[in-house]
Amino acid sequence: MGLFDNLKDAAGKAADLAVQHADKLDPLVDKAGDLVDQRTEGKYAEQVDKAQDAAKKALREQAQK
Repeated sequence: MGLFDNLKDAAGKAADLAVQHADKLDPLVDKAGDLVDQRTEGKYAEQVDKAQDAAKKALREQAQK
């Protein structure tokens, strides 16, 4: 098994954990967006909000599968 296979396995496990705990990841998505807003002084707040919503939606959709 090569390095790429190890990374692929780790990414799969991380995705599985993310799906299992999607509800607990929402605050982390919010916190990351707040950090981006802070660092950019709110210049991209609208785009950051859209990205946050998309990330939360993707997590919920994966959790329902």
